Amino acid sequence: MPATKVKDLISLFGPTGHVRVKYKDVFDLKEFYDALHEYIQEQEWTAYDGGKEEWETYYGERIGQTGAKEIWIIWKVKKDAPGSKIVYHLDFTFHCIGIQKQEVIKEGRKWSAHKGEVELIMKAYLEQKYLTEMEQHVILKHFKSVVGKRLYRKELELRKKELYQEVYAMQNWVKQWFKLKRYLPYEEAKSFYPSYAWPSHMKE
Repeated sequence: MPATKVKDLISLFGPTGHVRVKYKDVFDLKEFYDALHEYIQEQEWTAYDGGKEEWETYYGERIGQTGAKEIWIIWKVKKDAPGSKIVYHLDFTFHCIGIQKQEVIKEGRKWSAHKGEVELIMKAYLEQKYLTEMEQHVILKHFKSVVGKRLYRKELELRKKELYQEVYAMQNWVKQWFKLKRYLPYEEAKSFYPSYAWPSHMKE
C-alpha cells in the first residue's frame, strides 16, 4: 500500500472529494483501459511508489449467473509539481457493472466489444512535502504549521488550481473517448486516441 496516508494529504473537489464519468452502452473495455493508461503516462504520472508501471493496487471481479461481470480496479499515481516541494496524487476507481461480450459492426467491420456500465471516479490530493522536511529540523518541526502556511500559502493555492485544471482536462478526455456530451467554451481538436465506444444514440 502507498506509504503516504490519506490523512497527510489535502483533498480536492469539496465535500464529494472526486470527479467522475459514467457511461452505459457498447464499448471496448480493454481499449479504454490501455488508452487511459497511455494518456496518463504522457502526462508524466508514475505509480504511487515512484515506479513506471505498477499503478494497479486492486483488481476484483465477480461473475453473475448470466455470465455478466462486475469489476473493480484501483489505480494510484503521483507526480511532483514542477519546481515545487508539493506532490500531486491521483486515485482512479473503475467500477464496471453488467459487462458482457458483444460484437458490433461499424464501417463494414466486425468489432469484438463489451456492453455494460463503467463508472470512473478520480480523487485528487496535494502532498505538502515541505512539511515532512520541517519535521526533520530540530527547530522548525515545532513551528511547521505556522511556517508552512505563511511560506507556502500562495504556492499551495497555485498548485491546487493546476491540479484542478489537470484533473478536469482528464475528465474531459475520458468523456471525449466515450463520446459523451461536453460543454466547452472553445472548439476542440480531434483526439489523438481513437474511440472504441459506440453509444446507441449516435449514428456513425
